[in-house]
Amino acid sequence: MMKQFTYILLLGIILSSCTKNFQETNTNPNGTPEALPSQLMAPALVNTLTYNMLRNRNFNNELMQVTVNMSDAEGQVFRYDFRSTWSDYLYNGLYSELTNFKDMYTISSDELNYNKSYMGISLICQSWIYSILTDTYGDIPYFQSNLAKDSLIYEPRFDAQKDIYLDIFKKLDTANTLLSAGTAITGSSDPVYNGDVAKWRKFGNSLYLRLLLRVSAKSDSAILKIKDIVETNKSSYPIMTSNDESAILRWTGVGPYSSPYLAVREQDFRSPGIASFFIDNLSQWNDPRIDIPTYGTGGFNRWGIAPYSGSYQGVPSGYSPGENPVKKCYFYSNTSAVSLMTEPMTGMMMNYAELEFILAEAAAKGWISGSAETYYNTGALNSITQWIPTWPISITTWLAAADIEWLNDETLDQKMEKIHKQKYYALFLTDMQQWFEYRRTGHPELPKGAGLRNNGVMPARMTYPVYVQSTNPTNYKLAIASQGPDEISTQVWWQKP
Repeated sequence: MMKQFTYILLLGIILSSCTKNFQETNTNPNGTPEALPSQLMAPALVNTLTYNMLRNRNFNNELMQVTVNMSDAEGQVFRYDFRSTWSDYLYNGLYSELTNFKDMYTISSDELNYNKSYMGISLICQSWIYSILTDTYGDIPYFQSNLAKDSLIYEPRFDAQKDIYLDIFKKLDTANTLLSAGTAITGSSDPVYNGDVAKWRKFGNSLYLRLLLRVSAKSDSAILKIKDIVETNKSSYPIMTSNDESAILRWTGVGPYSSPYLAVREQDFRSPGIASFFIDNLSQWNDPRIDIPTYGTGGFNRWGIAPYSGSYQGVPSGYSPGENPVKKCYFYSNTSAVSLMTEPMTGMMMNYAELEFILAEAAAKGWISGSAETYYNTGALNSITQWIPTWPISITTWLAAADIEWLNDETLDQKMEKIHKQKYYALFLTDMQQWFEYRRTGHPELPKGAGLRNNGVMPARMTYPVYVQSTNPTNYKLAIASQGPDEISTQVWWQKP
């Protein structure tokens, strides 16, 4: 009994529904009484991407038929069957980094260290992290989160996702205004843009469009704001215009900038088979990202995918236990010359191609006046040239040859399928965005294996970490009373009809 009490007490002190700072070394890297914003920024970005990348690999990719864990054990994500313990890692990790980004804002707001750009970047990063948390779990601690240290709030209330999104939009508007001043920051503190404040501003506004689209089915004002950013006040809201402006932390392998994938055992990285859906489309399209002779290096394609018997074949996702299909294509590990384990560009936050597909959807739905076809073509082109910058083929020629060219006389649903199938590949490696977008739209259409649980319906959320029930019981009960049962089938606000 004493051991159990001690364990619960420790959880309450250390976790506090993830409102406390878990990593003192990150908030105080040089042992000074108060870290500078330039000291906080890089470690917080690296750590956040570590959590995102590892959950992208073993959760998002399994749900979204990028990979298939070749196991018949219980609790397989690719069968929509996962244990509640999956919830802890992302929840704990992202809340811990929110403390660092909030400290970064507070310190850069002080007179001694006043810097509008660090303040704006902090707000963008907070918005980015909170959006991932709420899109993963639904209602979450927001307004009272991360206040254990300063305000002694150890049991924060859970806020409604609608209210969270409204405040995120306020943060992103404030960030845009702060960054418009162009105040310089230390280049070495910024592993994403090397101190280019204008690019951070463009990322913030592009992220704004991602999140406005996410809630567009629930909010007419979100649709109006998309038009405001893209057209009405576009000079006040600069957005990405090229791959060079994509938000990517490129892993150099120097100092702290080694890919989190290197922490995965080599045999484990090679272990999952690549899913049929993911590889079959690339093969049918003759996609240059898996082309070895023309666009590969030393016998390896750009994405480090191992062929099977001279061709590209995958494993059907969602197969029933006992079927035991043969593993075919897989991702090479770092024992090979080309591997995602050592790939610099896996630190993906948001890329330019995703933005173009956001605009394509908005145009196809008549929310903005631009050409949906042009946005679609530009997105498809930059999705490829992000990885193969010198790719020389006309995008319209390639799309037509692959039978995926834009057709104006198609239905909106057909256009959405076309946009989101290409967007699916643009979102490859980007935290859980494939999953979020599928839940929002139902696109791209994924095959349904006979072994799927949850009635064959894509999980709508992760459950809350189990310890939240004991460390924050009152607010946990209020959250599920408002949102619905703490189950993977309970839809979040922007999903509900």
